Amino acid sequence: MIRIAIANQKGGVGKTTSAINLATALAATGHRVLLIDFDPQGNASTGLGVDRGARARSSYEVMTGTVALADAVRPTAVPRLDLVPATQDLSGIEVELVDAEDRVHRLRDAMDALPPRWDVCLLDCPPSLGLLTINALAACRYVLVPLQCEFFALEGLSQLLHTVERARANLNPALAIIGVALTMYDRRNRLSEQVAQDVRAVIGELVFDTAIPRNVRLSEAPSHGLPALIYDHRCPGSEAYIALARELLGRLPQLAVAA
Repeated sequence: MIRIAIANQKGGVGKTTSAINLATALAATGHRVLLIDFDPQGNASTGLGVDRGARARSSYEVMTGTVALADAVRPTAVPRLDLVPATQDLSGIEVELVDAEDRVHRLRDAMDALPPRWDVCLLDCPPSLGLLTINALAACRYVLVPLQCEFFALEGLSQLLHTVERARANLNPALAIIGVALTMYDRRNRLSEQVAQDVRAVIGELVFDTAIPRNVRLSEAPSHGLPALIYDHRCPGSEAYIALARELLGRLPQLAVAA
């Protein structure tokens, strides 16, 4: 199973939207997908229609060791897409595990025990570089970075790249950035184009060709408990995520073969 952390320490960059819709797009290609909601806000769970009262087994219980990861998995309305939901309890995990042995590898150990039921696992990380994100970086083979087309994008990207390098050096030598996805791109806005050019100048081919546009349907879909690809598969946002998933598969030949 290929493990991909979707991470950015900045909030509001389209991270959860990307996690939900990329997971849906990959499932639509025939892959068996597991999405782990690793954000205490639990927005990925809400966006897939899982009510807060139906999250008795969540990523929090997995991190505390009271529930095996496989037992926290639940199906979603999307065929071939399963979910490990999150609750607000996860926000206190850093304090609860402060004295725990090998606390940065809790998630890795839980994922290592999973049965070979899925082809790919996406992790929706919280908007911080704390213990939860470090666990995700220690557990995953790849990092996908959603990057909002706005003024401070490069500054935040630099910090995240530094964190990935430290995680590679100290926790997970196999960790690599699979790509940077430009989000909230507005072709009418010169700033969006300038940010896109600057990011491509700095990290080149790491940036996906597909940019996710600003699109009201992407914002509306979570309130209906649906991925945008199901809520309105013909909207520009959905079409962009389908194209982005196609690019992602192109960078993962082992998944392309599986399809």
